[in-house]
Amino acid sequence: MGKALYRKYRSKTLDEIVGQGHITDVLKRSIAQGKVAHAYLLTGPRGVGKTSIARILAHEINQLPYDDESNHLDIIEIDAASNNGVDDVRDLREKVQLAPVSASKKIYIIDEVHMLSKQAFNALLKTLEEPPAHVVFILATTDADKLPATIISRTQRFGFRAIAPRDAKEHLKKIAKEEKIKIDDAALELIAKRGDGSFRDSISLLDQLASLADDKAGITSELVERSLGLAPHTLVEKLLAAYEAKDLNELIAILDESDASGIQASVLSSQLIDTVRSELVAKPQLTPLLDELLDVAKSSQPQIKLLTVLAAHAVPKSKTAPLSVSTPVIDIPIKELEIEATKEKPSEPVIVKAEVPKAKKAAAPKPQTGKDIVLNWDELIEYTKKNYVAVYSVLSKCSYEIEGNTLHLYTANKFYKKKLDDAKYRILLIKSLEAVGVVDAIIDMIPTASPPKDETAAAVAAIMGGGEEVSVEE
Repeated sequence: MGKALYRKYRSKTLDEIVGQGHITDVLKRSIAQGKVAHAYLLTGPRGVGKTSIARILAHEINQLPYDDESNHLDIIEIDAASNNGVDDVRDLREKVQLAPVSASKKIYIIDEVHMLSKQAFNALLKTLEEPPAHVVFILATTDADKLPATIISRTQRFGFRAIAPRDAKEHLKKIAKEEKIKIDDAALELIAKRGDGSFRDSISLLDQLASLADDKAGITSELVERSLGLAPHTLVEKLLAAYEAKDLNELIAILDESDASGIQASVLSSQLIDTVRSELVAKPQLTPLLDELLDVAKSSQPQIKLLTVLAAHAVPKSKTAPLSVSTPVIDIPIKELEIEATKEKPSEPVIVKAEVPKAKKAAAPKPQTGKDIVLNWDELIEYTKKNYVAVYSVLSKCSYEIEGNTLHLYTANKFYKKKLDDAKYRILLIKSLEAVGVVDAIIDMIPTASPPKDETAAAVAAIMGGGEEVSVEE
């Protein structure tokens, strides 16, 4: 059975370690000068070479040759995940007192040391404080934050960096050449990025794709995208172009296409982040989008979150008047408003018109209106109840009035208005209206109860500071 590529190409010397020169240079100098610490702590993300360096360092200290199959009695590896109890550490404390069998130092490599229990750490602390002269500890962990400060302070700590995509790409290219794997540059870049800073993950992915590749075409970017469930580069570019054009219809169509292809929203948002980041110098206006995309992966509903992030500043394409969330504003002189405010309030809502001074012959602008809309409110409520429960929970508490092609929605309070103003709810409300036959309406959200239609009730409400009209059956 063939050996996995990540094991076959594991580094054998400190000089072969890629991307961690700030660590290997110090270790090589220390060993050359004979300055060996009693305890080392290697921290950093997975797959960047912590275990490899621990093994190489152990053999370098004892001046022993190293390869992947090396096995020496005086170099002991312990997996803290499965040996994390206080009894395991007490057993270790007894064994460290024994002298090395043949080497100059007895070296203990404890991998994933953060998995030790609190009691085990306490038992290990005394040994780290005053270890026998012939013992060296090399601790490795991906989660240094879980280590007690007392343990960290008694070690020489080395922080590993995530592998830069550039270094990962060059290393993968070298391995592909050695293994005679045909692969193009675009595919190498994708694999390096999806490795997320881990050599091991990147090499394992190359190994997996090599078995899927066509003999003639080799590993292509299309194969990588298809195998990893990534969106094609062209789709990402189209989505970004639709966002910049504020084209809601195109955005929804592309997201539907992505969803139908089985592409996860969290993956798509990650690809968008990479693309926006690479274009940020040329397009600094995309900075707010970059910030909002970071929240998609954290959301419990990433698909809806991605939709709202992209659609927040977009508008639907319409043959007539676009949908709006506010009534068009008419410029009215202050004196006219003061006079109007002293008049008795009419029983039905009206649109206030200001008289244009005689010097101006042009008429004042009027709100753009189209064909009068007809709405079956009960049908709308029933539709949202069946299809969009979140919208129904708010809309069912609202009342409405129709004026031409304007739908006035009285939300009763600011909280419900804010809900329906949210891009996610607004899009679903528009879809619901279209489903019951209302198209190209102007939506006016009003954060109050609907005004009473009865004149007496309206007068009482005005005296009492407002109110909602209700009918009482005998």
